[in-house]
Amino acid sequence: MRENTSIALSRSERCELGRRTRSRSGRADDGRIARVLLMLADDASYTEIQQEVGCSAPFISKWKGRFLEERLAGLYARHQGRPVEVLTPRMQARILSWTQKTPTDGSTHWSTRRLAKRLGIHHMMVARTWKKYGLQPHRIEFYKASNDPNFETKAADVIGLYMNPPQRAAVFCVDEKTAIQALDRRDPILPLSPGRAERHGFEYIRHGTLSLYAAFNTKTGEVFGKTVRRHTSQEFVAFLEQLVSSHKRHREIHLILDNLSAHKTAKVDKFLEDNPKVRLHFTPTYSSWLNQVELWFSKIERDLIYRGIFLSTRDLSRKIMRYIRKYNGDPTPVKWTYDEPSRRIKTTKRSAVTVH
Repeated sequence: MRENTSIALSRSERCELGRRTRSRSGRADDGRIARVLLMLADDASYTEIQQEVGCSAPFISKWKGRFLEERLAGLYARHQGRPVEVLTPRMQARILSWTQKTPTDGSTHWSTRRLAKRLGIHHMMVARTWKKYGLQPHRIEFYKASNDPNFETKAADVIGLYMNPPQRAAVFCVDEKTAIQALDRRDPILPLSPGRAERHGFEYIRHGTLSLYAAFNTKTGEVFGKTVRRHTSQEFVAFLEQLVSSHKRHREIHLILDNLSAHKTAKVDKFLEDNPKVRLHFTPTYSSWLNQVELWFSKIERDLIYRGIFLSTRDLSRKIMRYIRKYNGDPTPVKWTYDEPSRRIKTTKRSAVTVH
């Protein structure tokens, strides 16, 4: 009775092996190995394979064993250097298609090596394809879709101020960065060194918090800022009064704000009555990304707040205001490109996301 030498192939494995037998760009051995595996899958004996392919029994056993252990990924020769297989447009298309599928091993996303093993290619082919098309499956971002029924109207109003502001008018994006902590570390900072990132002690001393009001000039990129202990409507109006008094030469002052309750109080209404040249423009709900000052808040967070050491709230305030003065010495306005309010993320009743 003949020994059972067959192997089981999935549909995709059979297609890939068939492609290798027809390929003219790879090594000659690649085609021979693929033919051996296909014949094993078709229940051919070692003798039949040796006669048909022109190989030895140890050759068959070697590649059968490697395939059973590692599947298609095991067909690569164990040597250093550039992958022997050419990264063709067809292979790139396969990589891109599989990248968007959910792995069957229970993981949430592909790694280069996991996908390479699934497709039977070198992991650098996956890495190069992902880099070319800007894909980073290991990363995740979060969003909050706006449910504002007037999103497009409000967004168009804000975008109009960015793209085509009124003449002799100043446009400011205004917001507050709240609860900024004045943190000190119990242990000394270990500085950056070759092969080592800067290291901070895990334990910290909290010296209190403060808030930062900021008005970002959309034309010049300059920032008018003020730190406060509490962010109340009264403090907000006081900040606006200082902002307006420093820009008296403008015929109109347009302020872009979010929908925080402190921006819509009786004190704010009274301020608007006393300052008729000031006009407020509110972003749609859950759309703070339309407010350019949020980009600047991200910058000061990265540059100063996240890694800063602050001995008190006074020290924190002093360093924030110093940062603003230095920044205003060479400000950078935002190059705004988003101009189609209809192109946005929406959610259905089943929470599926559609990008328009």
